[in-house]
Amino acid sequence: MKSKHSTIAFGFLAPWVMKLCIFWLYPLVYALYMSFTRYRALGNTSEFIGFDNYTSIGIDPLFWKALTNTIVYAFGAVPLSTIAALFLAVLLHSKLASYPSFYRAGLFLPSVTSIIVITLIFTNLYAKDGYINVLAGMIGLPQSDKGFLLETSTALFSVMLMDVWLSTGYYMMLFLAGLQSIPKDLYESAQLQGASSLQILRTITLPLLRPTILFVMVISTIKSLQIFVEMYTMTKGGPLNSTLTVVYLIFSNAFEKTDSMGYGAALAYILFAIIAVLSFIQMKVLGKKE
Repeated sequence: MKSKHSTIAFGFLAPWVMKLCIFWLYPLVYALYMSFTRYRALGNTSEFIGFDNYTSIGIDPLFWKALTNTIVYAFGAVPLSTIAALFLAVLLHSKLASYPSFYRAGLFLPSVTSIIVITLIFTNLYAKDGYINVLAGMIGLPQSDKGFLLETSTALFSVMLMDVWLSTGYYMMLFLAGLQSIPKDLYESAQLQGASSLQILRTITLPLLRPTILFVMVISTIKSLQIFVEMYTMTKGGPLNSTLTVVYLIFSNAFEKTDSMGYGAALAYILFAIIAVLSFIQMKVLGKKE
């Protein structure tokens, strides 16, 4: 009977296991092999070169430019989206918000909208004759002569602000789920003892939201370090590589050049190591000791 149940269980699991092996494990292992080769796509040939791709990354100025842009992007987008999402979640969870379901749906809507559609809309908004530039001139703020995405000083931050607006609603829903899991008795007890709203937030809400904050920060960091679609559709890494990111550099080497697939695979594993280290640090700093 036990053997029969095991066979049935494996039969149900087999499609998922096959999908995992074919579309995840095999590409992962093969990409690791390719990172040690010089692969030529046109001739479908590869030459084993050892760690040459990895050593070339260390002296590649484009990699360091892309890494700098990616880190700046992550260190800007992660705190902004996390703080904004937490503020909105606390506000909607409180009794001060009228029609909270309406605002939840409205704030969450960008997260389920096609990213391509959003990037095309913001590309027009950021243009020289776009609404943002026109409104900035009407209220006396500095305008962009070429458009925000065509200025090296504003392109990266313009994409970052769009991404913060896009992802805040999703993280807000995660924080709302965490807030709803906090027992109301704790709030009532604190209010009876005369605790202020700020004290309740500091001593009850934030400590009990710590696992949710950790989860949001980890997935937000991973998302920011893997940013690609926004750059591909809005800037193509320009102007002058000011929005070039590591994933865009991987894509450029792996699919736009004929003999750099191995170099792109090596870049991918470097990015994997960076994400793993940063996620580990976040879990150590924000995670519980146990």
